[in-house]
Amino acid sequence: MESSGLGADSMKQSVILEDKKLPHSDVYTRLGCSQIHGVGVFAIRDIPANMNIFGDDPDEVFLVDKSVVEAQDEEIRKLYYDFCAIEDGRYCCPESFNRMTVFWYFNESKSPNTRSNGHEFYALRDIKKGEELTVDYSTFSEEAENV
Repeated sequence: MESSGLGADSMKQSVILEDKKLPHSDVYTRLGCSQIHGVGVFAIRDIPANMNIFGDDPDEVFLVDKSVVEAQDEEIRKLYYDFCAIEDGRYCCPESFNRMTVFWYFNESKSPNTRSNGHEFYALRDIKKGEELTVDYSTFSEEAENV
């Protein structure tokens, strides 16, 4: 028998999905190569106008004071500059940069197809499968040029 490299103590118990939604049930996006900038968010199925695109995302957003970020070395600061919005002098960031969900990868557009309502994102119009999702950073970050 081939070993998975995980000890029995560290393995999580499997969940059998009977009469429950599958992990892909409410997924409308995935990451892909962007012509705008590096990595972007793309529709994997049609998204209707006004839909809360990540409605089932349970991840919380954490606020970190700018002074804490500025005290870090350059590579750590770049994580905050590249992925976080700034709100009331604090960076809005994921619980861990190792567990970033898809919405942290939105690219910016001044003619976006999504809008931010706090930390939720809604389709401004019908978005077709394969289309890159974009947002205007200035609508949710005080210093959009650093995001």
